[in-house]
Amino acid sequence: MAVMVASDLDRTLIYSSAALALTMPDARAPRLLCVEVHEARPLSYMTETAGQLLTDLGDAAVFVPTTTRTRKQYQRINLPGPAPSYAICANGGHILVDGVTDHEWHASVTARLADECASLDEVREYMEATSDPSWVRKVRVAEDLFAYLVVERELLPEDWVKELAVWAENRGWTVSLQGRKIYAVPKPLTKSAAVREVARRTGAELVLAAGDSLLDADLLLAADRGWRPGHGELADTGWAAPGITALPERGVAAGERILREFLAGCR
Repeated sequence: MAVMVASDLDRTLIYSSAALALTMPDARAPRLLCVEVHEARPLSYMTETAGQLLTDLGDAAVFVPTTTRTRKQYQRINLPGPAPSYAICANGGHILVDGVTDHEWHASVTARLADECASLDEVREYMEATSDPSWVRKVRVAEDLFAYLVVERELLPEDWVKELAVWAENRGWTVSLQGRKIYAVPKPLTKSAAVREVARRTGAELVLAAGDSLLDADLLLAADRGWRPGHGELADTGWAAPGITALPERGVAAGERILREFLAGCR
């Protein structure tokens, strides 16, 4: 049976040093594999064991990295195992085929966004106007599709994200807080739509998925089976659905457990 594994990357399979959650004694910490370098510095990791599991998974299934990262941010990642034939970037805005954007898919997505929700400019301007420079470090637009702020979490007012979410909801957008980033993403821009398209192209009969954030909920619901780690927005809100397993592991240990679950699911 053809199996496709569509997995979120950040805080699901790969982890920054701040997100590793190494709670064990130092002498018992797992050996780590650096999978991303940015500006000459190591940025993201998985355990060495997870690296071997991912290599095995590449032989057992069609592995499709499914990320909110831009194409440029995704291409910094150097995962072990065979190079994925398909990858989903920009929360479904781009499908990469052997590393190259599928322009027809991208055009169909941008046409839907123009029809169904408020403009990116309106949302970005609102975020800039209502946020405060004392806690905003960067304002970014990703791939001309969505916007995000990089913030100081400890200075972020508790209600600001909730108020933004209500405002955005009425304009066809969704808001997600992940680590130090606050994303505003158009509702029709989904990982699930892109996953369904790749599943159609690959003839996958079984789709497995994993993710940790609000932007991964639709991805998990689109899969036959899914897993979420014990950290992240979905865990914090107690999000649950049929066919979705909530794992107890947090941090980089969760990434390793998810890969074990994927391999068991393939078999």
